[in-house]
Amino acid sequence: MSDPLFQDVIRQRRSVRKFEPGRAVDRQALTRIVDCGRWAPSGANVQCWDFIVVDDARMRDAVTGVFQKQAQRLVDHAKGFPAVKKTYLANTVAIILVLGDPRWKVCFPQPTTKMDAEYRDNNEAIFLCSLGAAIQNIQLGVAAEGLTSAWLSGGGEELTNQELSQLLGYPEWMRAYGTIPIGFPATSQNRRYRRPVEQSLHWNGYQAKQYRTHEQVDFYESTLRPFAMYRDEELLESWDDRDEKLGKWDAAFTSSTSNPAGELQPEANFSAPRTAGQATKRRQKE
Repeated sequence: MSDPLFQDVIRQRRSVRKFEPGRAVDRQALTRIVDCGRWAPSGANVQCWDFIVVDDARMRDAVTGVFQKQAQRLVDHAKGFPAVKKTYLANTVAIILVLGDPRWKVCFPQPTTKMDAEYRDNNEAIFLCSLGAAIQNIQLGVAAEGLTSAWLSGGGEELTNQELSQLLGYPEWMRAYGTIPIGFPATSQNRRYRRPVEQSLHWNGYQAKQYRTHEQVDFYESTLRPFAMYRDEELLESWDDRDEKLGKWDAAFTSSTSNPAGELQPEANFSAPRTAGQATKRRQKE
């Protein structure tokens, strides 16, 4: 039987970017939150992480300054991405950085035959999945304490990581894959968009009618993304402008069947945006 309290904690987790100023949390609570990350699973039980908790106001302001520059680089060099300013970090009670230590990848399965690429690629996946599990556990720990947080990935960018390394004193070859600002929410926030469980859950094999087509990915990237990222509605059916925003893609995003034809597609190149939409036009304009 599922624990309803645990289910509640999962659903209470939010990515919030508006915090109440002037609040504080004691180190006992912050230690409990980090301990949730410590109990995350990891490949070969290597626990390839370290956690830096920034709760000093001056150091928090310095970390905030690093991420403000990172946010401006997004504006300058990743035009069209719906980024937000990082000034809200100034009102956090603490900022947790999850460092990944790549040395521990040597403990994962190492190739002894010509299957070198297969094992090395999977070792990278094991490493990143282990860190992701720790980050998620920390966010659930934050929610269990009645606080809220966000997940910033910008610390994993090379230049941002260099600046954080110099500021916080960790080896530059480690990387801040997850940055988690913690605080008291300034406003209540509803749940963000989630795919219908009936669409993402496959019983006893992959169901082709639940496959999301290349064209659906294109539509999300080019048009729907900024609204799905930041609107406080779990169900797209609740949007007043649902018809305008979804158009012919309504059923693909709101029903159990995203691909009525039931046809799968060959792999395609999604290393860059492929189609024109609101975000693409903005990139071209700028």
